Amino acid sequence: MQRHPGISALIRGEGELPLRGLLRAWHQGRSPNEIPRLTWRGGDRIHENPDGPLLADLDDIPSPFALDLVDLDRGFVYAETSRGCPYRCAFCMSALDRQVRSYSLPRIEGDLKLLMDRRVSQIKLVDRTFNYDPQRARHIFAYILRHNLGSRFHFEIGGHLLDEETLTLLEQVPPGIFQFEIGVQSTLPETLRAIDRPAALELLETNVRRLRRRGNIHLHLDLIAGLPGEGLREFLQSVDRVAALHPHHLQLEPVKLLPGAPLRLNAARLGLRFDPHPPYSVLATPQLNFHDLERLQGISRLLDLTSNAGRCTGFLSSLATACGSLSAGLAQLESWWRAQGLFRRLLSQRELFEQIWNFTAATFSDQPRELLREQLGRDLAGVERIPPEQVPSFLDTCLTGDEQQRVREKVRHITAAVKGRGIKVQHMAAAFSHLPESGGHRVILFVYLTRPGRALQVRQFPL
Repeated sequence: MQRHPGISALIRGEGELPLRGLLRAWHQGRSPNEIPRLTWRGGDRIHENPDGPLLADLDDIPSPFALDLVDLDRGFVYAETSRGCPYRCAFCMSALDRQVRSYSLPRIEGDLKLLMDRRVSQIKLVDRTFNYDPQRARHIFAYILRHNLGSRFHFEIGGHLLDEETLTLLEQVPPGIFQFEIGVQSTLPETLRAIDRPAALELLETNVRRLRRRGNIHLHLDLIAGLPGEGLREFLQSVDRVAALHPHHLQLEPVKLLPGAPLRLNAARLGLRFDPHPPYSVLATPQLNFHDLERLQGISRLLDLTSNAGRCTGFLSSLATACGSLSAGLAQLESWWRAQGLFRRLLSQRELFEQIWNFTAATFSDQPRELLREQLGRDLAGVERIPPEQVPSFLDTCLTGDEQQRVREKVRHITAAVKGRGIKVQHMAAAFSHLPESGGHRVILFVYLTRPGRALQVRQFPL
């Protein structure tokens, strides 16, 4: 307020009641002395009103969807069904909340029904821990399953809070409709204690494995770097432990020391250095120097380019075997990538695969290199069509006459099966001699099916 004389008032925390009171006071030409959580300018003085109670009934807030205040045609909306969080994680602003409050179930159902009836493509629930009350979460899940017309839903949940009844219900979710974001943050018990985050890791892992086996819910798991007590080695161990759960997306990010959060208030005592400007990212800790954090940022970027984007899954599995662990393999790839200056370049998908092959050729030899080469080739052929004149050097398309004849026969059968359905059939066949899962087949036929308005479909046939 002192630095910026153009600011007339600031609201601290939850804003609906203070904002309404402030606007009413201004409209009536009186001073907003009695409005809680308000800092305001009166003449040459800055007044800071005391804190006050939060909204007791969230239903008092009018629905922005029912009032047509939200553009529902853009295909993506945020929706709120509760405020607060049962946990007090030191890095999170929700640690300042004293309670969890929920909108009433009729209000929640009304908002969600409106969004589903309007066929909003993606609805992200912003609740900090959506399933803090398992019975409430089950009720909303079941309501969505009864009324959904094709919307997709994103929830932030506590993986360890999923009980048997909820897991059984979730088995009924159609594929692609639900996405769960689960914050693991760390697997180091001392770090979890330091940030006041109690977690039953074994139960979380058990529940995630069960969801993953079912395969109908997209799983997004998070780890946070730079938390107290966790060094590079320990964080990479967390990466391996969480990656072993095979999430669809594994996100690694540095901790943000948000103003007002407990971790920011205790930063000096904990020896945490951070950028004072948004987004307030950690710069160094007693266990992690700036260079280590940069390396972890690089590994995060590589995950986003590969497995998080549905690429290179076979290659990464073999890389983990060759290097002793996934994190060790990613660390080697990150060092090479950085030395080549590739983090500064925007690569096409084909260039990405070519550079990974350059890393492989420069780092490995003999049997490990051949296996990695074939895995990389199979991964590339599984995500894009490869024209005959653009076959990369790490893919072997030299087939015997008998193998070529088997390919032609299979392609004829596939083409006949889709005839008259408006589907274009293209193909590419390659030889593989080192893939352990080949089942004795040397040739894999990749068939690419395209039709107007549909995504490319890739099917693989061992021959």
